[in-house]
Amino acid sequence: MKNLLILALSLCFFENAIGQQPNKQAQTKIMTLGVFHFAYHNLDAVKTLKEDQVSVFDEPYQSEIKAIANAICAFKPTHIAIELTPDQQARIDSLYALYLAGKFDLQRSEVYQLAFRIGQQSKVPTIYCVNDWGRHYDNIQELFADSIRGARLESYYLNSPDSVYGASGKAKKVTSMVNELISLNNPEQIKERLAIYLLNPFKYEEQAGDFTGVDFETGRWFNRNLRIFRNIQRIPHKPEDRILLIIGREHLNLLNPFFEVSKEFEWVSPLPYLESSRQDN
Repeated sequence: MKNLLILALSLCFFENAIGQQPNKQAQTKIMTLGVFHFAYHNLDAVKTLKEDQVSVFDEPYQSEIKAIANAICAFKPTHIAIELTPDQQARIDSLYALYLAGKFDLQRSEVYQLAFRIGQQSKVPTIYCVNDWGRHYDNIQELFADSIRGARLESYYLNSPDSVYGASGKAKKVTSMVNELISLNNPEQIKERLAIYLLNPFKYEEQAGDFTGVDFETGRWFNRNLRIFRNIQRIPHKPEDRILLIIGREHLNLLNPFFEVSKEFEWVSPLPYLESSRQDN
């Protein structure tokens, strides 16, 4: 009898707990499309030598880009976000308006080749600029102001074999745009890239036991991507909207986990769409 009473009380408690669970918040779908920078600005950790750079206007790259754009349109984005800072929003608005009016020829960057093209086909009204460069601690700003200390840090992260700037930071020549983007958006590759960010210059110490490298990466990478995430939150959106983020592949190693755990967004992989672009090319 006593055991039956305990069981009944347990079931009652369980049912009450379920009844008190808050309703799941409706989430806005967001697809993160990681890319290499088509214009080869070489401002990121991964560099591409001049002889390994390709022109997106040449074939087969241009046809593949069109096929990728067509495939991503099946996601039916209502908003598109790009890796430019908000202070460039007015310029992008102007150029996008010209493109929609047939008065602007697409340039090399993925902003134009993908975002503008997909935006036009999907009737997206605005291309949002969401990039940020992060903010460093005062001790790192002081390091930058000291040429000797700065040179030591630079030498460390350029010459360390496991540095994001070292041997692993050299990109190979792209032979297929579709295959390249599929590779860049592969979850295992994305995890591998984050692993590298936790080696060097993350482990750099000016004095044994300090956190110079940690503080440097905190501002340069972690703070930067948290700010990008916040800029995306600022995009006016409803649960039924669908956001497409086109951004350098390195950012996915933090942004994807943020979106995966977010109560506001539901992350969508671009891989099925990229795979389908093979059929269009």
